[in-house]
Amino acid sequence: MGLDTHPVNVIKFCPRCGNNHFITNDQGRSFKCEGCHFRFYVNSSAAVVSLIFNDEGEILLTRRAIEPGLGMLDLPGGFVEPMERAEEAVIREIHEELGVKVINTKYMTSFPNEYIFSGFSVFTMDLAFICEIEDFSILVPADDVSAVEFRFAKEVKLDELFSDSMRNIIGYYINKYL
Repeated sequence: MGLDTHPVNVIKFCPRCGNNHFITNDQGRSFKCEGCHFRFYVNSSAAVVSLIFNDEGEILLTRRAIEPGLGMLDLPGGFVEPMERAEEAVIREIHEELGVKVINTKYMTSFPNEYIFSGFSVFTMDLAFICEIEDFSILVPADDVSAVEFRFAKEVKLDELFSDSMRNIIGYYINKYL
C-alpha cells in the first residue's frame, strides 16, 4: 500500500466544516470530526474490468495513455459511476475506450486494488467480466487507451500489467479456465 498516499496521511481537514481536528480511528478506516461530528469512511470504490477474447483465444490488452501507469498494459474498464449497475459500467467503459458494442457479459470474479491517483489512494473492488464484442475490425483506442494488443493469457508478462488486481484477474482466469 502507498503509505504516503493513504487517506489518513492525505486528509487533514473535515470536508463538511473545515475543522483540522478530523481524527482517524478504526485503523485508518474512518474519520470523525471533533467539531461537527461528521463521519467519513474509507470504503472501496466499485470498478469494472473486461476480459475480451478474439477468435484465436487471445486476450485483448490495452496500453494506458495516461498516468498512473502510462504505457503499461491494462484490461479495458474503469470506475462505476454513482447509481450505475456494474453490467452497465463495463458496457459503457468498453464503448468509451474501444468504440465497440458489447453483445454479451458474464461476471467472473473480483479482486481488491489500490489505485493511486493525484497522490491519493483510492481503494477499489475490481469486478471482472468476460465480455464479447460485436466487431473487432472497428476497434479504435480512445479515452485513456493508446493502443490495443492481443496475447494468449499464459503469455502475458504479469510485471507489464498496471495493477495487482489485473495480475490477479488474469491469474484467476488461467487457473480456472485453462
